[in-house]
Amino acid sequence: MKNKLLLIWIFLCQISFGQTPKSYTEPYRPQFHFTPPAKWMNDPNGLVYLNGKYHLFYQYYPEDIVWGPMHWGHAESTDLLHWKHLPVALYPDKLGWIFSGSAVIDKNNTAGFGKNAMIAIYTYHNDEIWKAGKKNTESQAIAYSTDEGKTWTKYKDNPVLNNSGEQDFRDPKVFWHEETSKWIMTLAVGDKIKLFSSPNLKEWQEESTFKPKDDDSNLGVWECPDLFPIKIKSNGETYWVMIVNHGDKAPNGGSGTRYFIGDFDGKKFTEIQKALWLDYGTDYYATVTFSNVPNDKKIVLGWMSNWQYATKVPTEVWRSAMTLPRELNLIKQKEGYRLTQNMIPQFDALTKSVFEQEKVVTPFEKTEIDLSQAEVNFTMEGGTDVIISLSNINGELFTIAIAGDIVVTDRSNSGKSDFHETFTAKPQVMPLGEDKINEVQLILDKSSIEILLNGGKYSMTNLFFPTEQFSILKIISKDDKPLQNLKIKSVARTWD
Repeated sequence: MKNKLLLIWIFLCQISFGQTPKSYTEPYRPQFHFTPPAKWMNDPNGLVYLNGKYHLFYQYYPEDIVWGPMHWGHAESTDLLHWKHLPVALYPDKLGWIFSGSAVIDKNNTAGFGKNAMIAIYTYHNDEIWKAGKKNTESQAIAYSTDEGKTWTKYKDNPVLNNSGEQDFRDPKVFWHEETSKWIMTLAVGDKIKLFSSPNLKEWQEESTFKPKDDDSNLGVWECPDLFPIKIKSNGETYWVMIVNHGDKAPNGGSGTRYFIGDFDGKKFTEIQKALWLDYGTDYYATVTFSNVPNDKKIVLGWMSNWQYATKVPTEVWRSAMTLPRELNLIKQKEGYRLTQNMIPQFDALTKSVFEQEKVVTPFEKTEIDLSQAEVNFTMEGGTDVIISLSNINGELFTIAIAGDIVVTDRSNSGKSDFHETFTAKPQVMPLGEDKINEVQLILDKSSIEILLNGGKYSMTNLFFPTEQFSILKIISKDDKPLQNLKIKSVARTWD
């Protein structure tokens, strides 16, 4: 009862004061990234499009700013940038807490809940069984909505997929496979992915297990998988992508997201090259795609944090933000296949030019400029070594070094960091192989930076917590090589 009263109060506040009262300007509160109105948030769930609106469900604990009994929070948007908060969609019940999952549009009424019903597929987590030391703590269930996600009914015969005695049996990502006329579920089970099929979302049959040969299994628990086809624009070839999120030992510590390229025959996924990391920063996790998106675009959203310190970051009203939505594309190059990530086109509508310079002599410095909501772009001769620094009047500093075959970010003196020892334990490194960086894009919000290089081929996402906003941009290059087409843009707040 206490839980529901709190949620009603939050919702009434939103109605009374507008979607986001001016309290949405607390220290470090992102201004154009999604955050909950208050309290704890982690994984994006049930990402789905229907009738002109994108729906974002998310792991939510409405009673504290640390992780607790999970609910599904809910928001909707027409452009993936301006979000309207909605009442909580799914509450815990006698079967357990509501862990991660996905949502689909049942166009053919296979489940019998109605044509075009929105159906959530989620994990029940029974914490009492967990505390008793048993492994069969998690099972899969469904709920449905016939009013575009406004209200939800849990299926009376849940769970639809019982635990087989394996620990960490969760995070169902479901899609309709046209060739076999079945729903396919990818499910994270320990350190592997299991695939199931169903004609109706109620009865599931195990089809195969994906565990790549010679793979590093020492990456913590496998979570939040995804599986989808994607076409190479240059030649029309189609391949399948398997995304897997890992709880530990990502390249720069803690949580991270990687992906496999391969083929799927309706039952089994087969990889054709070794896995790659989707982002080398420490703050990019639980990344999955939206379903039912027009023109079959692949748009991903991730949780912008890391389990090493997520419950300790210095925010008080709310905890955690999502990354900006990014569109995925697949490219083929001599060393194999790779996903690229680019900001969705509608992001440009938020930006306004504040500084442009066609030829930039280095060292370059621009002071008294608001970098708390900004986009910085420039190009350079491939192979040029540069150091980019963002700083403030207190001498706090975040640096990006592009040198030879690596990119290094350093937030050791970027502001508040004493909340957890791992936050600034070491610089973060991203390998480039034989590539040479010639395009740089930086997107900065109050407490984050998303770094996209060479048209989104390389990505690093980082949090930081400066005590004053960054207002000084410096760029130096080896041998003072000039840069081209430097553009600094402001990015508008999306919560008004």
